[in-house]
Amino acid sequence: MPAYFPAKRWLPLLLAPALLVPAFAVHPAWAQHTVIQGENVRYEYAQVLRAEPVYQTLRATSMVERCEQSSLVQPEDSEDRRGLSRVVGAVRDVLTPGNRRDAAPDTDGDGEGDCRMVPVEREFRRPIAYDVDYVVRGVKYRSRLPRDPGNRLRVKVAVTPVVPEGNVD
Repeated sequence: MPAYFPAKRWLPLLLAPALLVPAFAVHPAWAQHTVIQGENVRYEYAQVLRAEPVYQTLRATSMVERCEQSSLVQPEDSEDRRGLSRVVGAVRDVLTPGNRRDAAPDTDGDGEGDCRMVPVEREFRRPIAYDVDYVVRGVKYRSRLPRDPGNRLRVKVAVTPVVPEGNVD
């Protein structure tokens, strides 16, 4: 086709506005848009009434070696020792390897000590949170917080209006 038919190029551009005008006439709601504010926010301080810790209880069992000491026989004349004989007896008791009164029990199991492994259970309590009672504008609330807030608690007060759906006249 020859290039002298400019209508093929310009015809869609001329018809586009004519086709869009009826679309806006059918849907007039597109032109009406109501802006509603999301929410009103401010920060205040609440009076803390009580902060009660919430505890986590942990139990741990470990094995501990317990030894029962055998009763060592002490000489009966130890009460009768006085003066130089007492000093000589003490030195003799320390230097004699087989007759030690303060000897530790034998832990390798071949001597006089009776040792065995015993389970010992321990219980630990640690605070993990705080149940906090507080008052904001005369209304009492309770929240679980990770830390003790002290005497005052900063709170966020948000007010959002309730708007009914549809047009209510």
